[in-house]
Amino acid sequence: MSKYEFQTEVSQLLNLMIHSLYSNKEIFLRELISNASDALDKLNYLTLTDDKFKNLSYEPRIDIKIDKENNQLIVSDSGIGMNEEDLQKNLGTIAKSGTKSFIENLSGDAKKDSSLIGQFGVGFYAAFMVADKIEVLSKKAGEENAYTWISKGGNDYEIKASEKETHGTQITLHLREDASEFLETYRIKSIVEKYSNHIPFPIFLESEEEKDGKKEKVTEQINKASALWRLSKSQISDEEYKDFYKTISHDSEDPLLYIHTKAEGTLEYTTLFYIPKTAPFDLFRVDYQSGIKLYVKRVFISDDDKELLPTYLRFVRGIVDVEDLPLNVSREILQQNVILSKVKKASVKKILTELKKLKEKDFDKYLEFYNQFGKVLKEGIMSEFEHKDLLLDLLLFKSTKSDKLVDFKTYVEGMKEDQKEIFYITGEDANMLKNSPLLESFLDKDIEVLLMDDEVDTIVVPNIHQYKEKPLKAVNSADIQESDEEKLKADEEKFAEVLVKMKESLKDEVKDVKVTSRLKSSPAVLVYDKDDPDFAMQQMLKQMGQMELPPVKPILEINPDHKIFNTILDKKAFQKIDDVAHTLLDLAKLSEGMKIEDPNAFSKRIYDMMDQTL
Repeated sequence: MSKYEFQTEVSQLLNLMIHSLYSNKEIFLRELISNASDALDKLNYLTLTDDKFKNLSYEPRIDIKIDKENNQLIVSDSGIGMNEEDLQKNLGTIAKSGTKSFIENLSGDAKKDSSLIGQFGVGFYAAFMVADKIEVLSKKAGEENAYTWISKGGNDYEIKASEKETHGTQITLHLREDASEFLETYRIKSIVEKYSNHIPFPIFLESEEEKDGKKEKVTEQINKASALWRLSKSQISDEEYKDFYKTISHDSEDPLLYIHTKAEGTLEYTTLFYIPKTAPFDLFRVDYQSGIKLYVKRVFISDDDKELLPTYLRFVRGIVDVEDLPLNVSREILQQNVILSKVKKASVKKILTELKKLKEKDFDKYLEFYNQFGKVLKEGIMSEFEHKDLLLDLLLFKSTKSDKLVDFKTYVEGMKEDQKEIFYITGEDANMLKNSPLLESFLDKDIEVLLMDDEVDTIVVPNIHQYKEKPLKAVNSADIQESDEEKLKADEEKFAEVLVKMKESLKDEVKDVKVTSRLKSSPAVLVYDKDDPDFAMQQMLKQMGQMELPPVKPILEINPDHKIFNTILDKKAFQKIDDVAHTLLDLAKLSEGMKIEDPNAFSKRIYDMMDQTL
């Protein structure tokens, strides 16, 4: 017998399980049955595609045995089984991405942490909520040796060589005193009916019933064993859809939305997609877990193929079952398969269309979705060409004219008669954006501006280009059409000397200094040439490790109607231009959320000006 220590994250998770932090204890059986079904899926695939396994004696089934005398519940399957290495890998560590950050996010608040654990999908370890000792006897298909994994849920576990006639896995739960309800036949039946009715393999329950004063063993199948996604919609209740979602996603919540499609004709396939209520914890990880299972003619093929849906729909959970694919299709062929490409294309359109319907019919419910997945949806703008218009209709933004999020359609409907462009501003904080000097002329003219304060907006929005033939224009773009060209020319002549001196003072920090009509009360503002990334985009590029070049220089625009500049002209105080120019530049930077290069020099200039004024 060999003794091993659990991975640190497993020990922490087990501690939570043992102290019953997760209130819905019955899900342990759902998790064990789901694992057994996966093991049957894997062996079923091998018997159909691998010559080594084609002659294997194989009857796919899951067995649950109630042993009241020994206070044990036993769950067995005839699946692929595990050897010693598999037992260490699958039961001693958590391979799922982001586990460490998941554990670190646990707060100690039982209610809050329970929802996190449900979202994470506790799998096998959920059994420690009801058992103080677990034994896993397993024999891998095609191998001679069997092994038993044993743990009492502490910091370690043991593995010993054992005997087992057939391949598969048998899990024996030594139940806690407060878990005796799970030795009752009706309780097991109700859990299986609720969560596992449509596991596509038969589940048998063995129990003892008393008849005529004698105890008799009774074995009966307690699930329908029908692939739910293959049934017609009329045969499936709303509750069955929701419970099946919890089985395949390991989520404790109901889904926000489900989409069931059966396509017939030249291309035959069935899809059942679910939109979760809560974002998966690994949503923004590169190594996120795919939530889609691929089947061919009801035979499980893969659950980690990220090609089945585009990455911006990685939050979707569900099933894709295709008729016209060979069972032994390789991963490389899957990625280039014409049939799967057509299924993917149709699936994307269907999902986006259903989300659009939800937005139109139940905006509050759509907001629930958007608050969780809006940022991810925006990623699609960079890669989605065929259904880009559909995707654009789903995007929502903050606005200068509304306390609620608005879409492009609503914005366009509210545009001024002579307005030709959709105006927007990007940055880190909507409240700061609302007070930006860049908005002064727009507010004065009652023109709505979209406030883009998501991190991804700075990269994504410039790639939208237009909506319904209405171009998008950033308000900090230097080529915004000035409203009064004649006045602008007159102001350029009037302040020519001021502009020259300011340009000379700021030549190392700005690309140009110009007069503008976009300002009403502020003295100056920073803008950017149309082909230059603005400050927000520069920050994003730096975070992505793509900004190796020096920062792009902005353009400083000044307000010719502001008393500062007229005072300089009246008093011919050109000797103070240097201090004024640097102070205005620093103030303009602050108003846009930028850092000042030399805060000490800035402070000194302010103090000197205060001293002179007083």
